[in-house]
Amino acid sequence: MLEMLQMGKYGAYVWSSYGIAAVVMGYVAFKPLLDKKAIFKELMMKYRREAHQKAAQAQAKTQENP
Repeated sequence: MLEMLQMGKYGAYVWSSYGIAAVVMGYVAFKPLLDKKAIFKELMMKYRREAHQKAAQAQAKTQENP
């Protein structure tokens, strides 16, 4: 069993490669979940800004044509 884990003289290379690959795959899998909150906040700010602009335009039109 120990010989299998050591993989001759290449064990450190093989297991570090597996570890790095696992970390990268985990990051790729969970990064969208981490970014979800920031993306949602950005979209809400954009929605509110557009709603405010539409309200200001409507108010300007009502003031132009009394």
